[in-house]
Order: sequence, then structure tokens, then C-alpha cells
Amino acid sequence: MSEPIDDAALVERFPWVQIDHDTKHIFRGWLDKQLLINRCDDCGRFHHPPKPICPECWSSKLTPTEVSGRGVIHLAMFLHQGAPAPDVDYTKGPHPVVTIELEEQEALRFSSTIIGSPIEDIKIGLPVELDWIDRYGSPFPVFRICAGGAS
Repeated sequence: MSEPIDDAALVERFPWVQIDHDTKHIFRGWLDKQLLINRCDDCGRFHHPPKPICPECWSSKLTPTEVSGRGVIHLAMFLHQGAPAPDVDYTKGPHPVVTIELEEQEALRFSSTIIGSPIEDIKIGLPVELDWIDRYGSPFPVFRICAGGAS
């Protein structure tokens, strides 16, 4: 587990995102390579993106909770242009952006990219697992298709 850092240092570690009170715990988790999603202490539902209250029961008792990072591809897009980012080269072909439905709860979804697979193997419904890459000098969550998942 990494040393706790103050909010200003956290913002410096993740220059490409807007960090606020509702999201700072997520990025602190990334520093420890933990995918944290808010879970309501009252009704037990996960929700993402983070909000200050549970959209299910309106409770403000939320706990950032680590999830497994396992799930299935729910949505896949292949971008041919976009904002610059480390390791994204649109001249070499489309960049995959996926939304994963996480196994912890139906309709709990997290968006990122797929690594380690050719574009033609990325299909809706395939099982994936969490992995991490370095982006701007900090951990960034990505997904890999599970062994035997691509056909």
C-alpha cells in the first residue's frame, strides 16, 4: 500500500482527470492498483460513477469498496481519433474503448480500454479481467480478455 498523499499531490499524480471530493478515493485506490467503487452502507448497492449519495436509496453512507475487476464486455467502441494519451497511436489503427459490466452487480459498469488483444478479438460478451498500465507516471486500470475468451 502506498503512502497516503494529500489532495494537492493526488491532483498532480493524475493531471488528465478532474478530481473532486467524490472521486478522490478512486484515484487513491489506483495508486495501490485497487479498483474502488462506491458501495452504499445502507442498501448494499454499488454505483459508478461516484456521486455524493446512493442513487438507489439516497443514503450518504458510502464506502469505497474494492471490486474484482472481472466482468464481461458490455460495449465496445473503436476510436480513430481523439485526445492524445500515452500509448495511444491512432495512426496505427483504432483505439478500443470498452465498458465492462463488473461481476459484483448487474448494471455496474466501468469504462477503460482492452490491452493484449487484436481489435478483431474484442467483442461484446467476452469475459475480461482487470490489469494495470502506467499512464503519465501513475497506475491506470485496463482490461484483458480472459484466456480462452476470444474465438
